[in-house]
Amino acid sequence: MPLHAFSVETRQPSKDSEAVYFINDGIFYRPEDFIQKLQEINTLNAIERDSYGEGATVEKLLNKFKEITGKESAVYLPSGTLANQLAISVLCGDKTKAFVQETSHVYRDEGDAAQTLYNKRLIPLAPGKTYFTLEELQESVQYHQDNEAFVGAIGVVSIETPVRRTFNQAVPLSEIKRISAWCKEQGYKMHLDGARLHMATAFTHSTVKEYASYFDTVYMCLYKYLGATGGAVLCGDKAIIDQMHHLIKIHGGGIFTNWPSAAMALHHLNNVDEVMAKVIAKSNEFMQQMKPLKGLKFIPFENGTNQFNVAVDKTIDAHKLSSRLRAEHNIIFGQPREDGFFKVKMNPTLLRRDNKKIYDAFKEAIVFAKI
Repeated sequence: MPLHAFSVETRQPSKDSEAVYFINDGIFYRPEDFIQKLQEINTLNAIERDSYGEGATVEKLLNKFKEITGKESAVYLPSGTLANQLAISVLCGDKTKAFVQETSHVYRDEGDAAQTLYNKRLIPLAPGKTYFTLEELQESVQYHQDNEAFVGAIGVVSIETPVRRTFNQAVPLSEIKRISAWCKEQGYKMHLDGARLHMATAFTHSTVKEYASYFDTVYMCLYKYLGATGGAVLCGDKAIIDQMHHLIKIHGGGIFTNWPSAAMALHHLNNVDEVMAKVIAKSNEFMQQMKPLKGLKFIPFENGTNQFNVAVDKTIDAHKLSSRLRAEHNIIFGQPREDGFFKVKMNPTLLRRDNKKIYDAFKEAIVFAKI
């Protein structure tokens, strides 16, 4: 055997399509895996090219969203930000106030679009928390009505669930019901930012249709866990959605063809509830198996969905643990945050590997990372 043979790496490089990701909400395909999956989808059912988000495969996707939300109409948009902002703007009409969670994507992550583009005033509730209660909403409404010389009318109450900024904690469905009933009495419209809504439904044993029934419009994301490279769908009454096509165009959201993302999202949407049920069962079993393993502790969040805190014992080098899992076992575990916890997410990549093999990988990595 030639001497240089001993310096050649013999271990096969890890495949991303076989990796277990504890840092994502779903499967985030790398380009080659995305192309391969799209070819598989096309073989099963030929993908058809849409024109500016209408017809063909996009139409099939929109029909599926109408079915699962129970809404009359649906429209394709390039981003969730545009979906949220157009929904709030149209629902408000000439009214100026919209009440939102202070931790919501609408308030924190959309570049003050409501104020700068749509002349809507976002009023944040429940700072740092996942949700506001009906009583907190009523108190804020009364405060603004009593303390403004020129009172602008209230148009919309927007709710995001689960909330990314509070570790995917869900707004209790019981509170949504109370808020929705009161808003209907007051004549306030309601918008649901359901970017991760299937997580809320899976972990609260409900349905998308039930959640959607309490809102006038519902936005759902195509890439958080449906595998697409981008895109969003907004559902609601036909009279509302019919106004969106022109608004999407004038705000630069008219994308010529959208079939790659539409086909990928439709493929995953068809069995997302079944997959989420398997993920929940497998993650519960996995965490039970991990309990006897000293050094790691999985801690659920109140009103939690797929995300957990993981405490690492001080006798273990957390960074070495994470590096070992990635390099030797193709498990991506992330890094500890400022509070010292790993923030891990249960998702369909768990289904790629037997729990015993994942357990054995952690066991080996913990021994390696011992201080």
